[in-house]
Amino acid sequence: MKAMSGMRGGGRGRIGSGDVAAQRAVNAAAPKVDDLFHRIAQLFLPHKVALITTGVLVVIGAGLSVLPPLLTQQAFDRGLFPKGGPDLPVLGGILALMVAIYLTSGALGVWQTWLTSTVGNKVMGSLRVTLFDHLQRMELAFFTRTKTGIIQSRLQNDVGGVSGVLTNTVSSVLGNTVTVIAAFVAMVVLSWQLTIVALILMPLLVIAQRRVGQVRARIATKTQESLSELTAITQETLSVSGIMLAKSFNQQPAEVARYQAENDNQVTLQVRLQMSGQWFFAMVQIFLAIIPAIIYLCAALLILGEVPVTAGTIVAFTTVQARLMFPLLGLMRVALDLQTSGALFARIFEYLDLVPRIVDADGARPVQVHGRELGKVEFDRVTFGYPDEAGQSEPTLKEVSFTIEPGQFAAFVGPSGAGKTTISYLIPRFHDATRGRVVFAGDDVRELQQQSLLANIGIVSQETYLFHATIAENLRYARPDADAEAIEQACRAANIHDTIASFPEGYDTVVGERGYRLSGGEKQRIAIARVLLKDPGVLILDEATSALDSISERVVQHALDAASRGRTTIAIAHRLSTIVAADVIFVIEAGRIVERGTHAELMAARGAYARLYKEQVT
Repeated sequence: MKAMSGMRGGGRGRIGSGDVAAQRAVNAAAPKVDDLFHRIAQLFLPHKVALITTGVLVVIGAGLSVLPPLLTQQAFDRGLFPKGGPDLPVLGGILALMVAIYLTSGALGVWQTWLTSTVGNKVMGSLRVTLFDHLQRMELAFFTRTKTGIIQSRLQNDVGGVSGVLTNTVSSVLGNTVTVIAAFVAMVVLSWQLTIVALILMPLLVIAQRRVGQVRARIATKTQESLSELTAITQETLSVSGIMLAKSFNQQPAEVARYQAENDNQVTLQVRLQMSGQWFFAMVQIFLAIIPAIIYLCAALLILGEVPVTAGTIVAFTTVQARLMFPLLGLMRVALDLQTSGALFARIFEYLDLVPRIVDADGARPVQVHGRELGKVEFDRVTFGYPDEAGQSEPTLKEVSFTIEPGQFAAFVGPSGAGKTTISYLIPRFHDATRGRVVFAGDDVRELQQQSLLANIGIVSQETYLFHATIAENLRYARPDADAEAIEQACRAANIHDTIASFPEGYDTVVGERGYRLSGGEKQRIAIARVLLKDPGVLILDEATSALDSISERVVQHALDAASRGRTTIAIAHRLSTIVAADVIFVIEAGRIVERGTHAELMAARGAYARLYKEQVT
């Protein structure tokens, strides 16, 4: 327990370590922008048909958007101001064609929006599920090092932060690119001289946009780190346990101050993120506003130079020029969004690139019964230490060897921090031994499929976890297909059925967050019933009664005795009175087994066990 407590404490002590690691990952990934965008593009591959359809709609819509300015030229030169006065039939035909184009563009725009919204949200949803699935496969040590709120922030805030890019980028890039190309061609057709004037400052705008994007990306990373910390503070302090802790020590003002400090930081970063680039876009808008005036001036100079430029050409050119500049501005905004969201994608891919340390080996097989070995557990010279951030570790267990036969009730006792709980973590392979072998039913656990191994092991810990759901739903977590009769049978065996039946809503009673509407003894017995419903071959009891009062302990102990019958039971015990009837007791000190035997044998030996027992009964 001491080792695990140290890890938990280390996780809290390194509050910012996850964010620092994320920053390092972002910095390391910065030169690999092409690889990042390639990975983003891969997310869209399952939606090729919808994307192709969107692309076709975008190209058609962009092409149609350039036609009205050209029709405007015709309306001026052939409909309004031809020789001999206005030609109403020609003007009417041109206007009818313009209306038809606008209607068609609107319909295509609605269809395109539906497609892009559908694809973007599906990609975002798939990314969120992929990340959640990957985190489910991470080893236990990852979660002891990382704050829950930070993990939640990656799933919610970071994935949510890229939703706009996933939803709008494809259509925006395609649409604006096609519009820019079409508008540029139209401008050249109308007047190549005026086109040079309109585009002369564009390279400077592109360079400025890249610099602004780099600044926004850095601010976005800091913003998400701050948001992660806000989520972590919320998750810690607004849970039932967090609220009780704050009230118990009268620390509500301190918690509010901590939240306010981080919230102020978040507000400042959000303002900086929103304001970054505003001067750039203000300059662009000013540039766009003065371009028509410059064009009018240049057109006058062309006319004075006897270059033929009609009024229709000037009006059409300024209209097309606006249709060129605004898509260019849109592309610049998309480029900025991509640079900004690149920091978020880097944080997401950082987690997706984490490699679980505990994985099935090639050729891993399910647990098989070799004669009567189901339930047999062996440690063969096992050494293990919890690794720190540098991957180094001090051994928590040292050359530990023992054998527990099928059906035996084995207990592990010793002072806090001796390594008892660590043994219980190695059996279901929550961690892998540094050296030596952990053997289950005759096979090294590293050669077994994890799902099969865990299916044969049930765990009742000191910290009972119940979902904010009904009692029946909490029980069915062990076996979703269990019927009411099987649930009741498990609860009777766990000595909790009568208590549940006394509740007004019976098995439909909602237990509250982490089961806080129930007493400690009731929660433990429901946890025991849940394990009985699973019906594992090996039962691990990790100090399952140490947090209970003496009356609740006796009730729960009867339930544990019933749960132990007919299966191998491994008890991590603090109160020695609960394991005096064990078939074998192992005494651990400083990571080594120093004594083993029955209660009577160990008391007769007058060693470490006898001293522990006398300390508790006197």
